[in-house]
Amino acid sequence: MRTLQRRFQTWRALTPNRSPIVTALSMFAPQNMSPRKIGDICQCLELPYAEHTGTNVSLDSTHVRTWLSHVLLGAISNGRFARTDVPADDLPAIRQALSNGKPRQKLRAMAICLRGCGIIAGPAAQLLKSERRTVARYWTDYQDSGIRSLSKTLRFRAKKADEGAFRDAVFTLLHSPPSAHDINRTTWRMADLHRVLEEQGTPMSRQVIREIIKKAGYKWRHAKTVLTSKDPEYRAKLDHIHSILSGLRPNDRFFSVDEHGPIAIKMKGGRRLVSPDEYPTVPQWQKSKGRLIITAALELSTNQVTHFYSLKKDTEEMIRLMELLLAQYRECDTLYLSWDAASWHESKRLRERVGEVNCEDYRVAHETPAVELVPLPAGAQFLNVIESVFSGLARAVMHNSDYGSVGEAKTAIDRHFRERNEHFRRHPKRAGRKIWGTELVPCEFSETQNCKDPTWR
Repeated sequence: MRTLQRRFQTWRALTPNRSPIVTALSMFAPQNMSPRKIGDICQCLELPYAEHTGTNVSLDSTHVRTWLSHVLLGAISNGRFARTDVPADDLPAIRQALSNGKPRQKLRAMAICLRGCGIIAGPAAQLLKSERRTVARYWTDYQDSGIRSLSKTLRFRAKKADEGAFRDAVFTLLHSPPSAHDINRTTWRMADLHRVLEEQGTPMSRQVIREIIKKAGYKWRHAKTVLTSKDPEYRAKLDHIHSILSGLRPNDRFFSVDEHGPIAIKMKGGRRLVSPDEYPTVPQWQKSKGRLIITAALELSTNQVTHFYSLKKDTEEMIRLMELLLAQYRECDTLYLSWDAASWHESKRLRERVGEVNCEDYRVAHETPAVELVPLPAGAQFLNVIESVFSGLARAVMHNSDYGSVGEAKTAIDRHFRERNEHFRRHPKRAGRKIWGTELVPCEFSETQNCKDPTWR
């Protein structure tokens, strides 16, 4: 802008008798433009020009913007471009681009019109709200390629992120640990990558590094701890369970058995809906009002839960649960009990008791079904379907709770299981989905799902 002001002052000194419109237009035009050419430009732009009368009319950006709007609306005829540097054969294509072209084609056409009228790149760019070098490039392209430049794509210069040498430098560094570069960290940070690349003689900005990493599909991700089984008979035990479930007869029942707890009865935390100025808290140190252990069995074909409360986890509690199920499902033929590899689930005393209840004399005398133990693979508690039910129980009645006694907690737990069982009696489902949106995964046996919620406590 200072250069244009100096040009204006020089031109004004050389032509002191010229009218204000001529001197004002000189700020937009090259220094050696003649008054006649300036008059031609004013006529092309349909702007007032009074060189000989001396009328005090000035040419400003408002007039030129008005002319641009007239051009876009089609109010300027081809004859108005007669005195420009744009050939007459190109005028129809330029008018078509101004009327129906894409935004970038319109910008190119308007830049060509302004430059063709003699307005230099700087003021033309200011009027078009664009960059000076962009307008200059549009005009250069038009002079080189003619009207074909209206549909010419942008010329992008090569980016650092697209150059192989910079990509190789970044990934060579990423594939080595930070400790190899005397950095006491286990993972890379952007600041460390930027510094080490500069030290290695391949400087690049952090934005370029981010772009290279993003284009390669790399992402920052947390490593998740997954439950895995190391049981050498994992596949054999799993196939056995699948064969039982696929051939389960109408009078057979398959139970997923486990214990939940011990649960301390005290104020519990959890997610809740609160007002904007409320911030729930839970005391770190609390006196427990008691504790309880829930021993339960989930029958997969009817989604019914049988439960009771225990003081400890041992073989006697498992025998107690088995006898409870024998009495409850007396009319069935076979009961399959599936549980994890806890020591009290594999005890000698339990197996002896299972042998006793399977004797023919015992079954006839007590009218009970046969019992078959179907243990899960060791370390595969994620296959125990009842863990999903326990997760739903914890979210429903244990999170955000503050029961006054163990009895109050038991009342809430009993009601939860009672309502759940009633729901599935009214809506029978062999493999139900999440119960009321509170259970972690569908109640079905699948080796791909994780039934145990690690955050239930």
